[in-house]
Amino acid sequence: MAATVAGFMTVPFAANAADTYRFKMATGWAGGPLMDIGAKAFAERIDQLSDGRIKVQVFPGGALGNALKVSETVKNGVAELGHTWMGYDWGKDPSVVLFGGYAGSFDSERMLHWLYEAGGAEMQRQYRDEVFGVVSIPLFIRTAEVFLHSRKPVRTLEDIKGLKLRTAGAWLDMAKDLGAAPVTTAGGDVFPMLERGVIDATEWGTLWEDISPGFHKVAKYLIIPGVHQPTAPFELVINKDVWAKLSDKDKKLMETAARLTTLDSWLRIGEEDAKALDFYRKAGNEIIELDPEVQYKTRDIADKWADEVAKSNKWFEKVLVDQRAFEKRWANANQYRNVKVRPTAVQ
Repeated sequence: MAATVAGFMTVPFAANAADTYRFKMATGWAGGPLMDIGAKAFAERIDQLSDGRIKVQVFPGGALGNALKVSETVKNGVAELGHTWMGYDWGKDPSVVLFGGYAGSFDSERMLHWLYEAGGAEMQRQYRDEVFGVVSIPLFIRTAEVFLHSRKPVRTLEDIKGLKLRTAGAWLDMAKDLGAAPVTTAGGDVFPMLERGVIDATEWGTLWEDISPGFHKVAKYLIIPGVHQPTAPFELVINKDVWAKLSDKDKKLMETAARLTTLDSWLRIGEEDAKALDFYRKAGNEIIELDPEVQYKTRDIADKWADEVAKSNKWFEKVLVDQRAFEKRWANANQYRNVKVRPTAVQ
């Protein structure tokens, strides 16, 4: 059974000394960048910022509960902390995908600005508290994902029809509108399913992140760009009773550690992604860019889906309206932020 919160907290060693804590963190990951520069990086940073007072033991997906239900594991007190993608909870409330990214989202740079400068993180905190009963803080963010590692070439709308693909979140529904046959499963099951041909294709992470699970070894075709997931913010979930016992100073330390880890993950993934295409070419993969009609169709489906959900879901409507206002405010950003340069051939 779940241990009590008090069982994971040590008694202060002096009357005026700061509290020390030992927390368990459930995750949805067996390993890879999500573990190394996400969950474990956060644990290292909070240890450093707290001068060793706050220590976090990170557990791989499935060790403390269902890897797709980390927020539930944390709410129930099996773990004090969790690292997950909020979109896994979309079956309870689809609003989660607006915070976790979906086919209608803006890119990662804009998402970071919305979260940290335009009130998105505060809205996320309030939403998770009211609907799921946990504390939520952004932790880790991806750039656009790979659309598919596929055993079959995929370029057109016709190629997607009947394709058995692994995915999660709102894309399970939207992919059906493109004619695909999607299923979902935890990350650790994806490689063997792809290897055995149980699925034709999978999406998971960015170019660099997908090197670690080795999908390229059993799927010849790499399909880009990730129109299903232009960005993917992840989150730190905290048990509400645990959060309530923290001092204001320690709450701020947790928020700062998560923010620094998030920004570092974005910078690291951006640089590593730039190197990854060459890796896949040398590994013998064929890189295919989706036809424009697929990319346009995907955004049309996403916008229509969001409009429909917003009609009957107040939280979804609230977040969607806020994000679209932000997107409108940034509509002309490229004009004043990007300087045109003469195109050069890429070798």
